[in-house]
Amino acid sequence: MKHLKGIVIVAMLLSVIKSQAQEKWFTRNGKITFFSETPAENIDANNNEVFSLLDPFKNEIAFQVLSTGFKFKRALMQEHFNENYMESTKFPKASFRGTIADPSKVNFNKEGTYVVAINGSLSIHGVTNKLSIPATIRVANRKIIGETKFDISLADYNIKIPSLVSKQVSETVTISVNCLYEPYDR
Repeated sequence: MKHLKGIVIVAMLLSVIKSQAQEKWFTRNGKITFFSETPAENIDANNNEVFSLLDPFKNEIAFQVLSTGFKFKRALMQEHFNENYMESTKFPKASFRGTIADPSKVNFNKEGTYVVAINGSLSIHGVTNKLSIPATIRVANRKIIGETKFDISLADYNIKIPSLVSKQVSETVTISVNCLYEPYDR
């Protein structure tokens, strides 16, 4: 009887662990920033309305962000960003969809910090490119925090810089992402 009781307890524990690993996690207020540095001036913008979904069971992650959600220090920069560079009415959102390259490096059921690579496709301005980006995943207090920082070339996404302002806008932009995920209840 003790043996049967032990088997039942182990089975229950395994089902709890498996169900936690199959949970999906999400955020509606993740943060994406971008930074462009030139000798003339630095340009940075923040967007705190990022939707992201993380599926630890499939090792998949997806982001979606509205281009018009980026906020700048100066209104004129925001206007130029949306009208001239991103063409936000024509290309209203950017997205990323990828997978953890080596899922054995992450244990979503154990608190800790895990450094991984995420392989996926980034779509901006109507152009999709494959990339591999470094990421840090922290599991703590029943929450998951995902962070990354990487560079992209504007030319890779057909974002044109007018020659008149070419010294004021860098050809490369640094993108930072920070998301605090909570369990997704359907």
